[in-house]
Amino acid sequence: MFGFERLDVWKKSIDFADLVYRVTRAFPEDERFGLTSQMRRAAVSVSSNIAEGSARFSKADFARFLEIATGSVFEVVSQSFISHRQGFLTEADFAALYAAAEEQGRMLSGLRKSVLDAA
Repeated sequence: MFGFERLDVWKKSIDFADLVYRVTRAFPEDERFGLTSQMRRAAVSVSSNIAEGSARFSKADFARFLEIATGSVFEVVSQSFISHRQGFLTEADFAALYAAAEEQGRMLSGLRKSVLDAA
């Protein structure tokens, strides 16, 4: 088992990506290379950056990757607003994505703070 697999924030990021994949399945076919792709890539980027950052030798490097992961969460939020306004996301799916993003952001912020405090 890799160290990052023990992190709750990484486990939640996998759940977050699953949610994004689930809700974007219903997007129009002509959005396959637009919002569908962008949202999925941003969601996958969250767990990827947590994993990659955990392998860095310095705490500052790990913290930087956590910042990048947070930015990816924010990308999904912004893209969710656009998707909702375009009618691609139901109110329930938008609310679920937003709540998951809030939780993911809080967890990433907390981990980043603890990593920097330990440096």
